Amino acid sequence: MFNPYTKLKLLCRKEHCVMNLVVAVAVPADAFGIRQVLYRAWLATYPNTEYGITKNDIEEMFTGYFLPESLALYQKRIEYPDVGSTGLVGRIDDRIVGFCRVSTSLLQNQLHTLYVAPEYHGNGIGTALWNTAQEYLNPLHPTIVEVAIYNSRAIAFYARHGFVDTGRRMFNPALTMKHSGSIIPEMEMRRLPV
Repeated sequence: MFNPYTKLKLLCRKEHCVMNLVVAVAVPADAFGIRQVLYRAWLATYPNTEYGITKNDIEEMFTGYFLPESLALYQKRIEYPDVGSTGLVGRIDDRIVGFCRVSTSLLQNQLHTLYVAPEYHGNGIGTALWNTAQEYLNPLHPTIVEVAIYNSRAIAFYARHGFVDTGRRMFNPALTMKHSGSIIPEMEMRRLPV
């Protein structure tokens, strides 16, 4: 049985320090910290001139995310996740620095979200989240992740962890930007059971 509270020591590559990272199942009180990580990660990752995605697009997408009503709804989603879905947070001290959400179904697993606060990139936090998340997945099924086709950092991360490009490309209407009307183009990657 998996311990939902995993403590790890990570060696920082940037500041040459040791960080105490705790990976744990997300709880409703984490909602604000998770959304802070998502907002900062999206601003650092998704604006792209080639695809017409602007910083204003991303900021508009997050309009209202920090309002009390929105946070209350998100807290309920965390408290009562979909069947087979697990959210994990990575914390250093009391600060949430990463978030991951996975799910498992009858035929496959899915990595829905894996974000690390930009100032913590390159320190092993994404790997720690992914390694912990795998304990919630069916080891006999492949795992799918959809990633922006221009997010080279994420594509390289997933490739290092055994994911390969399936060749499938998609335009999810939910990723249509209100400001510009552009859509974040995605690709599918798959990791076969080990």
